[in-house]
Amino acid sequence: MNKKRKDIYSLLILIALIATYILFFRQNTEQSTSTRTDLREAAFRSKPIYYTKHAKCRMDCRQIDESEVKEILNDGIINYRKSDLKDKPCPTYAVEGITDDKQRVRIVVGNCDSQASIITVIDLENEFECACK
Repeated sequence: MNKKRKDIYSLLILIALIATYILFFRQNTEQSTSTRTDLREAAFRSKPIYYTKHAKCRMDCRQIDESEVKEILNDGIINYRKSDLKDKPCPTYAVEGITDDKQRVRIVVGNCDSQASIITVIDLENEFECACK
């Protein structure tokens, strides 16, 4: 093999090694960032719960009790399309799930510093005439 060909092979091997390293390093960085974000976003699940007046009214109207809200907060799925992570004063998360009595609900919760503020509770399948303001 001539010297020029050896240099090209060496260069290709070096490029492949660098690309492999970059892909591996980037993947690990993305995974750790994702884990940190998931933990931060799920932090509302371990905070004391505060119910706004509006949330209490909606819960009463839709026959959803506090135990069902807690269950959805713990086991539900965050709907990021309906969440507002830049909301002020607290980022808001739309957490969706199914209650014990088979209601499909969305709970909008503010992830505040010291508490999880339940802003509203929505039944995703049934319309209710509520007099909540």
